[in-house]
Amino acid sequence: MTIRLPGVGGELRTYVPRTEPLAPTAGAPFTSRTVFSAAHVVADPYADTTPDSPAAVDWDATLAFRRHLWSHGLGVAEAMDTAQRGMGLDWAGAAELIRRSAAEAKAVGGRIACGVGTDQIAGGTPAEVRAAYEEQLALVEESGAQAILMASRALAASASGPEDYLEVYGQLLRQATEPVILHWLGPMFDPALAGYWGSSDLDAATDTFLEVIAAHPDKVDGIKVSLLDARREVELRRRLPRGVRCYTGDDFNYPELIAGDEKGFSHALLGIFDPLGPLAAEAVRVLDTGDVKGFRELLDPTVDLSRHLFRPPTRFYKTGVVFLAWLAGHQDHFTMVGGLQSARSLPHLAKAYELADGLGLFPKPELAEARMKTLLSLYGVSR
Repeated sequence: MTIRLPGVGGELRTYVPRTEPLAPTAGAPFTSRTVFSAAHVVADPYADTTPDSPAAVDWDATLAFRRHLWSHGLGVAEAMDTAQRGMGLDWAGAAELIRRSAAEAKAVGGRIACGVGTDQIAGGTPAEVRAAYEEQLALVEESGAQAILMASRALAASASGPEDYLEVYGQLLRQATEPVILHWLGPMFDPALAGYWGSSDLDAATDTFLEVIAAHPDKVDGIKVSLLDARREVELRRRLPRGVRCYTGDDFNYPELIAGDEKGFSHALLGIFDPLGPLAAEAVRVLDTGDVKGFRELLDPTVDLSRHLFRPPTRFYKTGVVFLAWLAGHQDHFTMVGGLQSARSLPHLAKAYELADGLGLFPKPELAEARMKTLLSLYGVSR
């Protein structure tokens, strides 16, 4: 069987799909790294919604996907930007997602950490931002999940300098009942977060970030860094207080960062592990044995797909993630909250299919091929 795929210039070319999927096997829990996959939400395709209306979520399919990730030993990072926080999923929807996913995690024994933000307010003073954070932190802690303090658009807009970040985060960390993960999301993922930590100079911003951690090391389990800059992440993790972990959020350079060097390594909290879940889990289990070469041989070939999905404008990577979930059979449709399925072009999606198929990511290659052909036909590509 063959399929005709469009290229960036509009030309059609013949591709021969893979016939046998990769077959990762389940195994023991990870021992060398803590690994979270940020997970997407599945929209309700039958809901009568508009791009500006509250998200309509298919809860059964959404929770089933989380069980899929847990079954391979991955933790779930819930209600993060991969779940379209701030891009279709509002705070009311995120709160329900947190409650449901945390209950499901408890039922199946899965690890879960949930995003704490300020998206119930559009703006405000630093004190009002802190109050919004506190509301969400209370809900996450009540659910029994670990908290991830996400970067706040409202704080980025209202802070007058580093001192406001030190004050807001200091208050939150003092209140947290358990150690949290601090999240530094770069402007490539969300332009509204430019100048976070009080400066557009990344060196100065890093100093403020580290000052927050140094003041409360017992309340910080780790940091998630999503700056797509491997050198900067390595330098940052070497400056962390003992016992504070670095969770890479670098979807461009994750194999080398997780593998580490003679001075340390990164754990992982990655959106790309949504489509890569079983393969990523197998790679980490190989790493658990001390086989760095085998780990890299499994994970390095996935970087081309990740760099493609996260290409600028990077914030629209969610479209490719959900598209691959549909092709893989994790959901019955390619519909996203907020209509975000339209955010990437047909050539972009075709390339994502080709790269994912080449890696053997589709449990049923024939299903992925059939669904890709269905999408192509909607765009006028004859079979």
